[in-house]
Amino acid sequence: MSPEAEKTRREFLEDTLRQDPTNTFARYGLAMELAGSEPAIAWTHFEYLLHHQPEYAATYLQAGIFLIKQGRLGEARQVLAKGVEVTGRQGKYHARAELQAALDDLTER
Repeated sequence: MSPEAEKTRREFLEDTLRQDPTNTFARYGLAMELAGSEPAIAWTHFEYLLHHQPEYAATYLQAGIFLIKQGRLGEARQVLAKGVEVTGRQGKYHARAELQAALDDLTER
């Protein structure tokens, strides 16, 4: 087996980001990969995407869910609301509906 085949998903994503720190998909993947095991590091990647790639719609729902799981409900509301705005502007109505449903569910808490 080649050394590349033996790499974990995390190692692959970290290597990809070392080669291209602006790789949005790799950063998003790494945030998702680390969300359960290393939340502080995962958040740095979500936060980077929210600030540097604000049009990357997928980040909003997953970052919102991440924040809810961390008990950071106020921040989650802000992220989800921003995601509703971004996806609405982009015409991504299915994604917008998912974000709105998550926001509505959070509001009911």
